[in-house]
Amino acid sequence: MAGWRPRRPAYLNELLRRDGTAGTDETVCAGHGCDATNPKYCCQSCHGVQMFCQACCVANHESHPLHIVEYWDGCCFTKKTLKELGLRIQFGHRRCVRPRSAPTTFVVLHTNGIHEVSVDYCGCESEAANGEHYIQLLRGGWYPATHVAPQTAATFEMLDFFHAQTLQAKTTMYDFYVALEKLTNHTGVKPSTRYPEFLRITRQYRHLLLLKRAGRGHDPSGIFGTQPGECAVLCPACPRPGVNLPDSWENASPEQSELCDPVLGTGWAYFTENEPYRQYLLSVTDQKEISTCSGLAALDYANTKFSRGYSSTGVGMGVCARHEFVQPNGVGDLQKGERYANMDYIFASILRHWDQRLKKVISYDIVCQWWKMLKERLLHLPPLLRMKIVMHLIHFVIPKMHINAHILACRLLFSLSFLLGAGQTDGEGIERPWANIGGVATSTREQGPGFRHDTLDDHWNYWNWVKLTLLPRLLRRRLDIAKVEAAKQADTFEEFSQQQAECVPAWRKMVEDFEAETEQGPDVKRKCKNPYACVVKGKTEADIRLEFSTQEAEDAKNGVPALHNVSPSGFIYAGLDLQEEQRRVRLQAELKKAKTTGQQISMSALRTKLTRGIQRFRKLQALYTPAALQAAARVPADASQLPEDAPLFLPSALSDQECATGCTAGLVNIEARVRDAQCRSALVRLRNQLHIKTRFLIYKKIHSRHQGANTRSRTIVTRNESKIRLHLERYQAAWEAIRSLSGGDPVKVGWQKLRKRDIRLLEDPEELSRRQAKPLRIEWAKAYARSRRWKEEVMLLKEEMRRVVVTFKYNASCWDARGQVIRVGEVDKLFAEGAIAYAIKQGRMFQQMAEDAKTTFTEERLANGKKRRVQRPVVVDQADSGSEGEDDEGNGEGDWD
Repeated sequence: MAGWRPRRPAYLNELLRRDGTAGTDETVCAGHGCDATNPKYCCQSCHGVQMFCQACCVANHESHPLHIVEYWDGCCFTKKTLKELGLRIQFGHRRCVRPRSAPTTFVVLHTNGIHEVSVDYCGCESEAANGEHYIQLLRGGWYPATHVAPQTAATFEMLDFFHAQTLQAKTTMYDFYVALEKLTNHTGVKPSTRYPEFLRITRQYRHLLLLKRAGRGHDPSGIFGTQPGECAVLCPACPRPGVNLPDSWENASPEQSELCDPVLGTGWAYFTENEPYRQYLLSVTDQKEISTCSGLAALDYANTKFSRGYSSTGVGMGVCARHEFVQPNGVGDLQKGERYANMDYIFASILRHWDQRLKKVISYDIVCQWWKMLKERLLHLPPLLRMKIVMHLIHFVIPKMHINAHILACRLLFSLSFLLGAGQTDGEGIERPWANIGGVATSTREQGPGFRHDTLDDHWNYWNWVKLTLLPRLLRRRLDIAKVEAAKQADTFEEFSQQQAECVPAWRKMVEDFEAETEQGPDVKRKCKNPYACVVKGKTEADIRLEFSTQEAEDAKNGVPALHNVSPSGFIYAGLDLQEEQRRVRLQAELKKAKTTGQQISMSALRTKLTRGIQRFRKLQALYTPAALQAAARVPADASQLPEDAPLFLPSALSDQECATGCTAGLVNIEARVRDAQCRSALVRLRNQLHIKTRFLIYKKIHSRHQGANTRSRTIVTRNESKIRLHLERYQAAWEAIRSLSGGDPVKVGWQKLRKRDIRLLEDPEELSRRQAKPLRIEWAKAYARSRRWKEEVMLLKEEMRRVVVTFKYNASCWDARGQVIRVGEVDKLFAEGAIAYAIKQGRMFQQMAEDAKTTFTEERLANGKKRRVQRPVVVDQADSGSEGEDDEGNGEGDWD
């Protein structure tokens, strides 16, 4: 690599040279004996670059019908199919006097893409000898998708290649097929879809290979005489010292260092610059990230993660929260979990690419701890990254899913739902790229540091490109959803506001004052009167969770061994979260009794997610409460049982003897404390919802006079009743659990048993009005926030759509400018031609993407399940490829070379 690096310009020049005619004779056809002038066609699959006329190009490819042919329009090459040029592929024998044509929609899958072809079968007197049409295809090296009038086939070469890919690289059938689509057209226009046929072909082919390699075709008893296990392959290559391993196998050398494996472009893409980053980390002593919040695994790993012997234990990364693009210089290696030193450097490295005047929302799952002293820590960064941060231009938030594990104060101070201008940003975009890059880990963990960085940079570059090409469809889909939801939330909020008309001005002012004051940062925000806060006297569930988290962190510090990376309290909370999810699914099932197709799909997805959660919980029970698995085994199997009705067998559901002999010590006490906090918080929320229900009913009785108003009011009341039932069931479950853990004695519970007849309000009107005010204000403020966030989402999406089109056009102009700066006459002629041709091609691509994006944003919305066909015009002697495809929700991307 060290010798290659200075020769990069020459290599790059040659790559660009290939985008032109590369010095071929453009005046006379290269076909043998052909004197046609001005040839326009060149095959990229044949060896060498030669220009042919159309007739010679077709004649040359009778034996190579799946080659890629390109047309030179005087400026650059564009793809043309051999079918467009008139090639017909004959099966059975070379020439047939009475050919039978296959359907015009015939498609063949090959290693270089998906091809539409014109196929002829033998129809003369030799037809019987040549076999049926599917036999003719098989003998010609194409595997048909069906034996009845096939319209799809795959070459054996492609099937063998896919088989090797799926065995060696674990490539899925979907990923392989999408790769074929991208090889065919990389600008978002999908070829004719043959994915179901591909699945069928590959399944049959793999089965036949299994039989073939097991010798079933040679056995007199044939396929149907195969015995159980007869096709299995016994492994002779399992490593065995002294048998098939070298003598010094245990002394294998470690991976090469940075000196032997340099990164080709340090800091040129997504990783931070190596040397400044390394020097900075060496200057930082061990940090102890102390948490005052619960459930922050990142801080625990930073303090306890095993890292000895590893140059890197992972990477920290930053992405844009709304569209999930990996940020330039936004990736850095981690040596010991997510230490502040690493994340501070990555954060500052990202910010240097953004204008300091822009308002920024920083989403991080441990931001409630990380933001403290951030301004001071940034002053210690290298001069390369040192900057002044204007805190009132930065908002710190916690992603919407992660925030549920934080204490109440964090959920109020760092919530995206209550942040002005946040729209429907969820902040969870940072989690999605990990799923994409995870499959590369088996490769990168064996690579040297430079090779690893180059590999990951390449993958993230592709990730961003895919995101870019799919962004118009994503934004349009989001806008369609946002418009519907914004209207729905606005109607609900208006109805709610009319019911509380006399209080709304004061509540609105409280919200606006809170938002104005919180512009100054989290410190000021913490001191403001929060309109969303619901005060619970006594210890809440989050307070109890924090106590357990603190104790477990202290145990880890003192060297107390852990049974599992999920702690005992985490195990109990996992079970309680599943119970909560079961209650919600039951409630959703009752609310969606209409059972439309969409509702059935939604419920099926919820139940599938719940089932998987229960399965994961059972694995934890095998470690913490084996008695629970024994109790579950005693329950008669019922195939009709729904996951929301499945017993979980927490310690409170087990007998005293089972808890004593089949539960980890301390679990009973943990559940008892958590259940006590559950009773407390459930009662507070239940009272709030009862106050709200009373006010709703009074308003409905006085003001709802016609069917429309009655329907809207009833919808609001129904939603409120579902919340009442949810809190009631939570309290009852917690009460019963405490009673069971207390030996069955209700007196020891400490809370009254709550019955349905207790769910009412019997107070004088003045007291009722006073106590209603706070819960009504909280619900109104939340409804106000929901309505505004959806309105903001619509505004944000419209602005983002505008930016997309403008940016594509800007990219096109940049490529046009790059083509114009080539010094024709001062550099090699063929290099100049190729470089200019490539620039023109890229410019046209971005210009077309801009037009496609504009069309996507403005076209009429189709009903669910409908697909829009986009017809691209065929322009003679122009760069348009004349391709046609479907513009749907697939994975089409732009040209990326």
